[in-house]
Amino acid sequence: MKQVKNSSSNKILRIQRERLIQQLHHQGIKNSKVLEAMRTIPRHFFIDEALSAHAYANHALPIGYGQTISQPYIVARMTEALLSQGPLDTVLEVGTGCGYQTAILAQLVGKVYSVERMKRLSEKAHKRLNLLGINNVQLHHSDGRWGRTENAPYQGIIVTAAPPKIVT
Repeated sequence: MKQVKNSSSNKILRIQRERLIQQLHHQGIKNSKVLEAMRTIPRHFFIDEALSAHAYANHALPIGYGQTISQPYIVARMTEALLSQGPLDTVLEVGTGCGYQTAILAQLVGKVYSVERMKRLSEKAHKRLNLLGINNVQLHHSDGRWGRTENAPYQGIIVTAAPPKIVT
């Protein structure tokens, strides 16, 4: 993963990030690889700069288009649950959003296939992941309700979006 430019404000963000990791551990996140991925991926990079002071608070934040970046505890817990049966080579993520969960997954699995129904969010996530040098992800602009059969079967599926109903 490429390094994002550091500044004096990034020192504060690193301290806040470390506090968040400690909080997640105290809340029951035990998978050291998940915690390390969350320590490595800069959450502030995935939100609007105006909200960067809140990047490492343990709550969801707006990312535009009526969507949010998930609470760090939820990201960690879902990722830990996904990996609970062991290492995974391929994962389908439904709901790329800003790309934060995607970036976390990319540190822990062989290949992430992610679908996002909102084109602008998908484009922004693509740019962010490229800037971070994350290259084991394929993003697709489509409605996740339909899944993604092109690369199936997947060893794991994570749904990070909240649809009003599940289509069968």
